[in-house]
Amino acid sequence: MNRTRLSLYYLAGYLIVAGLALLFVPTFALQLLLSNGHYGDVFPRLAGMLLLGLATIVVQIIRYRLEVLYPTTLAVRGFFLVTLVSLFAISGDPFFLVVFAIVALGVIYTGYNYLRERE
Repeated sequence: MNRTRLSLYYLAGYLIVAGLALLFVPTFALQLLLSNGHYGDVFPRLAGMLLLGLATIVVQIIRYRLEVLYPTTLAVRGFFLVTLVSLFAISGDPFFLVVFAIVALGVIYTGYNYLRERE
């Protein structure tokens, strides 16, 4: 499962970068992600904190080679994808489509490697 493990670096990478950006420069981060919504300063920082927490868990999954949790990372991101589509439908904010694309790319990458290595 080495390729699947390596694919999780993409997940950890975007969680860390997005988490730090949302925590420390939320307005700039939202602009980069094409947001047209107004979320204030507090909730993006809260989201950044949560992303950094998730990143820590993913880094530990990678570090300890916890192969049993690889499918869980896919399932959770699948839930995130459904939620992101719903949030876009509610708000019309392209931010959610950009985040959807970033997450979907990782799901495809990890999912492909996971299925390939399971055979």
